[in-house]
Amino acid sequence: MRVAILFNAISEQAKTDELDVLVQLEAVSASLGRLGHESVKVPCDLDVRGIIGALDAFKPHAVFNLVECLDGCGRLIFLVPAVLDARNVGYTGSPAEALFLTSHKALAKERIRAAGLPTPDWMGPWPGGGMAPIVERRPRSRKKASFIVKAVWEHASFGMDDDVVVHQADEAKLMSMMEEWAPRLRGECFAEEFIDGREFNISVLAAADGPRVLPIAEIHFIDYPEGKPKIVSYKAKWEEDSIEYQSTPRGFDFPPEDKELLKELGRLSRSAWDLFALSGYARVDFRVDSKGRPYILEINANPCISPDSGFIAAAQQGGFDYDAVIRAILEDAIRKPRGKGFAQ
Repeated sequence: MRVAILFNAISEQAKTDELDVLVQLEAVSASLGRLGHESVKVPCDLDVRGIIGALDAFKPHAVFNLVECLDGCGRLIFLVPAVLDARNVGYTGSPAEALFLTSHKALAKERIRAAGLPTPDWMGPWPGGGMAPIVERRPRSRKKASFIVKAVWEHASFGMDDDVVVHQADEAKLMSMMEEWAPRLRGECFAEEFIDGREFNISVLAAADGPRVLPIAEIHFIDYPEGKPKIVSYKAKWEEDSIEYQSTPRGFDFPPEDKELLKELGRLSRSAWDLFALSGYARVDFRVDSKGRPYILEINANPCISPDSGFIAAAQQGGFDYDAVIRAILEDAIRKPRGKGFAQ
């Protein structure tokens, strides 16, 4: 089978998180070769006609979509899948609509809460068409909560450092913080209540009989200095020589008393998959508070699948080698009724 691998073209100014797509590209290309498929690598930028021309020339049976941004902008992640939809071409991973909704974190949270699923309270986005109020579910006698300021569109912990956490926050302080941080966070941000607790990543892989929840991972915060916010910051994800990276190992072993919590995290992840009509593969990130209550932080459609990524680590814990993951993702794309597309 002919498979075109689409990936975001990399600029000379690209940071570590953007460069990671090249690692994914080489790994997926090698895996497709081992699986007996012919593949071609197609870099994608804002020249949509150029992308279509490359696909017209190769006439793939399917497209493996690794595009995470265009021109360095995460909010455009949906554009290439939307073009493929218009050309009736099958592709891996989630559809354009799901990528748009999950990439806009504030819209995603609105949808999550409307469905009755748990997510931390929030305020924003800023700037926007009016401020969404903080949903009050805390006793008024309780001290003011802590919040974390996040980019609306960008993933990979973009712009996140210790100073994005603000304590004893009221509405005026949050508005001031968002206005201050918006330029650094690609122009739009929101403030989310900071759940000071445990952090979990739940990876989900498509199968013929429905989504499969892979072994659950917990991010441990080891020997963090007093007062340092326990967050998976940009350094924790991408700077291997940093204290943050070295102090946030991933673990898959849990005590018996976590059994019900793990079961609930899996249930909520499947609910999120269905709510956003995800496909192929996804990762749902949670925080769990001191009372054991889980909250959905983000839904990552088409997460990183570099060989050293969290998704692949979870797959390996579940007995899947790298080629088995790529096969499952590709087979899910083939099952979708998207038509013959370029390969006619």
